[in-house]
Amino acid sequence: MKYKIVFLGDQSVGKTSLILRFTQDTFDGNYQATIGIDFLSKTMYVDDKMVRLQLWDTAGQERFRSLIPSYIKDSSVAVVVYDITNKASFTNVTKWIDDAKAIRGNDLLIILVANKIDLADKRQVNTEEGQALAKELGVMFIETSAKAGVNIKQLFQNLASTLPGMESSTPTGIGAAQPQQQNTAVKSVAGAPGGAGDGAGNQVVKLGQKKPSAGTPEGGAGQAGGKSALSKCCQ
Repeated sequence: MKYKIVFLGDQSVGKTSLILRFTQDTFDGNYQATIGIDFLSKTMYVDDKMVRLQLWDTAGQERFRSLIPSYIKDSSVAVVVYDITNKASFTNVTKWIDDAKAIRGNDLLIILVANKIDLADKRQVNTEEGQALAKELGVMFIETSAKAGVNIKQLFQNLASTLPGMESSTPTGIGAAQPQQQNTAVKSVAGAPGGAGDGAGNQVVKLGQKKPSAGTPEGGAGQAGGKSALSKCCQ
């Protein structure tokens, strides 16, 4: 099954970094703004069901906003990202989500992502604020660090497990067993809506097989008070 995932949010919140951490397990500290729309694809297995994710990385600058609706309209999921060190990016989340809902209504699964939790000393938005907004808007919520690799696999594993047709799969909680990852090649394509890119060479991740997560950042490091980093709200 193939699903289109669109990443939304202000400039420099870490949308590209989240995608690259998940698809290539890399992080580039040299910021380069996304121009227009970028595209990556990835194949995953959730409980032996193959899921192909098309990850559309949108630019956060105002001058590219007119391009975004055409990418939202046939997406299954919108991942709305803010930077915990930038209060304005959090304030703007409501508009991003409202715009997405105006296009797709209740047919769109929305996940609110609080990124850059490795910068705890610069935090301007606390966890409770993010959770409260997610509950108010009726969306899922998770805190991540693309730089440190915290909760990246959990984000995509839970995303895949809640896609249409995948509801029978049980989402993995934060700190639970980790998915196995296989193959490292990733095909990257920049293109128009509906563009192809799921050919041979896509990265494959298997998410149905459990293995211990002790000692890895994916086990939920950086989450204070033992709270779950992922919340399902108002569904």
